[in-house]
Amino acid sequence: MTAGKTLFNGDFGEPDIKRLLGAMRRQPVDRVPNVEIVIEDKIVERLLGRYGGNTLAYGGDPAKGMEGGGDVRPMHPKDWVEICNIIGQDTILLEALWTPFKMKGKDGRTVPISGKPVKTRMDFDKLIFPSDDDIEERMKYVREYKEAVKGTKIGVGIVYATFVMTINEFLMHLDDFMMDVYEDYGFIEYMFDVSTEYWVKFSKALAKEKIDWCYTADDFGFKSGLFLPPKVLKELWFTRYKKIMDPIKEAGIAIMCHSDGKIDDLVPWLIEYGIDALNPMDPYCVDYREYKKKFGKDIALWGNIDIEFPLAKGTPEDVRKDIKEHMDVLKPGYGYICSSSHSIVNYIPFENFAAMINAVHEYGRY
Repeated sequence: MTAGKTLFNGDFGEPDIKRLLGAMRRQPVDRVPNVEIVIEDKIVERLLGRYGGNTLAYGGDPAKGMEGGGDVRPMHPKDWVEICNIIGQDTILLEALWTPFKMKGKDGRTVPISGKPVKTRMDFDKLIFPSDDDIEERMKYVREYKEAVKGTKIGVGIVYATFVMTINEFLMHLDDFMMDVYEDYGFIEYMFDVSTEYWVKFSKALAKEKIDWCYTADDFGFKSGLFLPPKVLKELWFTRYKKIMDPIKEAGIAIMCHSDGKIDDLVPWLIEYGIDALNPMDPYCVDYREYKKKFGKDIALWGNIDIEFPLAKGTPEDVRKDIKEHMDVLKPGYGYICSSSHSIVNYIPFENFAAMINAVHEYGRY
C-alpha cells in the first residue's frame, strides 16, 4: 500500500454505478456518491504509487484545450478502476470534449486547431470538419472501458459535446464571436449546426454502445450571469443541445449538464427538458442552500466544494467542516453528488483531498 492510500479511512465499500445513477435521479441510495471527473497527474501518482497520467488522458490534458488533448489516449482503464476502488467512486469516464475540427499545418499535414484561425465563413470552410472516423476513434475507447469494468459494478461515463466553447475559445477569439452573434448571426448558427450534426451522430453511437451516463460540458456564465441574453442563448445553444441529447434521453441514459458561472436562468430549461443533474454549482456565484430550496426537488445537484478554500488553502479539518455543512443541506431527500467545484488539481494538498473523500463517506451516509 502506498503512502497516499494510507490516508484514507479503510474500506469504503464496493463502488456501484447504481448508486450514482440513483442519486442523479433523486432516488434512495445508501450514501452520497463522490465523483471527480478530473484528478491531475501528481494526485493520481500519489493514489497509485506510479505514473498514470490524469484521469482524462495518459499524457496531455484535453480539459485545458484542443491542443492539450492532441493525439493522447485516455487514462488506461485499469488505473481508473484502481482509483475508483481506493476512493469509493462509482464510475470511470473518458473524454470527447471538443468538436474535432482540424486544420492544415504549414507543412500540409493535418493538425489540431491552434491560434484561433476563424474570423470569416471562408476561414471556417477551410477547416477539416469532423467525420464518422472521429466518432469511431472514441467508440473504440468506450468499448475498451466497458470491457475493463466487467466483473465489477463500476460504470462508464463520458464527458463530451463542448460545442459552444470549441467555437468561442478555440476556433475564434471571444470578442469576434460576441460581435458576430449580433452582426453575423447566420455565420454563428452555421458553425453551431456543423457541430450539432456531428454530436447528434456521436450521441446515437453512445446509445448503441450502452454508455452508463453522460456529462455534457460547456460554460455559459460569468459570476454575474449568462454571457448572452437568455433569449439568444436559448435559441442559439439550447435548441441544438436538445437535438444532441435526444438520442441519449430516448435510450434512458442519465445526463449531467455542466456550466460554470451564475446560470440561474437556464436551470429551468434543463429541468423542463428532463436533465438529471446540474454541475458544478459554481461556489463563486451560487449559494447551494438557495439552489437546494429552488431546484433540489427537480434536478440533482452536484459539486460546490470550493477548490480554493477549503481544498487548496484550508486544513483537513476545514475540509471536513465544509463537507459536513454541505451534507446537512444537500443530502436530505437524496439528489446530491459530492465533488470539487472544478477538479482535483495538483496544488490541492493530498491530505486535503483525502480528508474530503473520508468526510463524504462519513457524513454522506443515509
